[in-house]
Amino acid sequence: MKILAIETSCDETAIAVLEISEKQNSLKFNLLSNQVLSQIKIHKKFGGVVPNLAMREHRKNLPILLKEALREGELISNFQFPISKPKVDAIAVTYGPGLEPALWEGINFAKDLAKKWPVSPRRSRGGQVPLVGVNHLEGHIYASWLENAPPKFPLLALIASGGHTELVLMKKHLNYKILGETRDDAAGEAFDKVARMLGLGYPGGPEISKLAERWKTPGNGLFPRPMINSGDFDFSFSGLKTAVLYYLRDNPRANKAAIAYEFQQATIDVLVKKTADALRKYKVKSLVVGGGVTANKLLRSSLSNRVATSFPKISLHVSPLWLCGDNAAMIAVVGYFKARAKKFSKPEKIKAQGNLRLS
Repeated sequence: MKILAIETSCDETAIAVLEISEKQNSLKFNLLSNQVLSQIKIHKKFGGVVPNLAMREHRKNLPILLKEALREGELISNFQFPISKPKVDAIAVTYGPGLEPALWEGINFAKDLAKKWPVSPRRSRGGQVPLVGVNHLEGHIYASWLENAPPKFPLLALIASGGHTELVLMKKHLNYKILGETRDDAAGEAFDKVARMLGLGYPGGPEISKLAERWKTPGNGLFPRPMINSGDFDFSFSGLKTAVLYYLRDNPRANKAAIAYEFQQATIDVLVKKTADALRKYKVKSLVVGGGVTANKLLRSSLSNRVATSFPKISLHVSPLWLCGDNAAMIAVVGYFKARAKKFSKPEKIKAQGNLRLS
């Protein structure tokens, strides 16, 4: 099976082509093309993503990336639009959560392709390539299927990104139970806001991590660890962000590297502690970690150490760095499992949902 996937939930325009083969109950994923165009340079001067600018760039970039993805994946020989007879079995597209103007660009592009691309009668659903709507958060979980041995069920997933921080229990494919989520700011959002307070660039996560590495003195618990002992699996990072704001107000000459170090440590302490609590309560075989914040080196090493020492029988699957950010490869993996389960979407039912939840 070959899946073409489209991702435009925020400020990356992405198209991927994934080939999946099944042999003796095992899956082999062959990523034929993974095209990503970042808009960071455009949004950097605004300190965050501007939805209408993101929408404009997606509209401009999608045809360019499609042509390159199909060329690299060797799926067509004629690159003139409209392209006909593609060698794909389904089109997967992100429909939420994210910025709705950006999401609509990918959705409408996918619908237009499906309408124009005839398929053989054996694979036809109404004379067009079938569509699969994908939740962006599913993608962050399923990114781990593209590397090494796949996770085993039941599993616990930690999603830590710019807009979301969640702990999710999965007993089988496409089955999600949210154990806890952020009540206000997500971890990545807090990184971005604190970075602005410190006069750092956008996106804030990498900038804070880089600055924190310059501070060599052990931490002294300068900032609180919100809800770390709340007894549930919810998160809250708004208070931590506010604590940084007040500290900077009262200590204008404070060392910024020390503040970055202390803030990063506080955030990661909460993420690791909550994840460990969930692992202790739920009998799972795997821990899957995905999302943009997953690229943080301290988070990766802290989780690895905690699992190795406290949960040696649980396999850890942290998204590789190239799959931590938004991309279409992870959307293609979800698209495959949905297509295999015949969970196709009627074109008219796929609509942008900025606050879409896992269900």
